[in-house]
Amino acid sequence: MIRDRGNIKWTSMMLPEHVKELRDWKEEEKRNQMPVLDEQKIEEMNEVICEAMEFHWPLRLHYFKNGETHVFTGYVHYIEPLTKELRIIDHKNQKRNVKLLNLIHVELE
Repeated sequence: MIRDRGNIKWTSMMLPEHVKELRDWKEEEKRNQMPVLDEQKIEEMNEVICEAMEFHWPLRLHYFKNGETHVFTGYVHYIEPLTKELRIIDHKNQKRNVKLLNLIHVELE
């Protein structure tokens, strides 16, 4: 049976700076991945968005863009079915578009 020890077998030939950079790189790679949502979570977010749009309640939206999580608050103005985007009016009365695929969490304000 072959057991691969990964980077452990190479650390004796590597400088400590290189080992640190590899560890940092792995941590950054884990941090920048978008979380995977299950069907139940997506359904819950859909219900909250529909209720907020119907009763004109403010929402706090958490979405993933360019490896970072962003949060903002606003009212759902329209759901664009073709592009799968939410049109949101924020507290400054500016229109923002958020792709539904980038949403991570939605909650009532």
